[in-house]
Amino acid sequence: MNRLIPLCCAVFSVAALASAAPVAAAEESCEHPADVLDLKNWKQTLPTGSAGKPKEVKQPALATFSADPWFVPLPDCSGVRFRAAVNGVTTSGSSYPRSELREMTNGGKDNASWSSGSGKHVLEVEAAVTRLPNDKPHVVAAQIHDGSDDVSVFRVEGKKVYVTKGDDAHFHLVTSSYELGRKFVARFEVSGGRIKAFFNGTLAVSFEKKFSGAYFKTGAYVQANCSNSSPCDGENFGEVRVFRVGVAHS
Repeated sequence: MNRLIPLCCAVFSVAALASAAPVAAAEESCEHPADVLDLKNWKQTLPTGSAGKPKEVKQPALATFSADPWFVPLPDCSGVRFRAAVNGVTTSGSSYPRSELREMTNGGKDNASWSSGSGKHVLEVEAAVTRLPNDKPHVVAAQIHDGSDDVSVFRVEGKKVYVTKGDDAHFHLVTSSYELGRKFVARFEVSGGRIKAFFNGTLAVSFEKKFSGAYFKTGAYVQANCSNSSPCDGENFGEVRVFRVGVAHS
């Protein structure tokens, strides 16, 4: 079973983070995403519900929750499928649907909220983008969010992978030869008012950014909707498979 690194960890290193969240051998059976990923300190937002109010699932309900086809373990129990269709329900602050985890604390009871200027904060996700929406084939697989907006994300656009900076969606091109289904490791390190973004173990870009009220997110945040992608139905979707996720704060 893949494990999240406890948020309480006071000291960690790159090696420690990797060893604490290894890719485990597939279990014989898994009914829920929480059987595959340690979701103790997360909540899940789905592309279902009512306009402006998508369904959210918190702990302890998240421990035994799944929603086919939007949020389910893979058949071999090696990861979790996150899927969002272009006609999905969106949050009040976005025009795009998502099937996405949001970082929490205290066993999933409270929203995570940290500052770029205090401590060190790390997110590492092993994932694969397996499907992109039509016409506007853009999906966000991992992100840093502050109290009001996304700060930096790993964004896949067709064969290109970008690290963004605020509203600059093309701030840094990581690769222009990504193939759907290929696993990658995305990592954010935040400390001293600086963000470092790593892709497959290599530093992609580093930049200064001061922010607070922050938290990590991962899953499938589709950057398309019925106004720019056709057909407007559940068969037009973005999909991300997450095999491992680790978070550490010190």
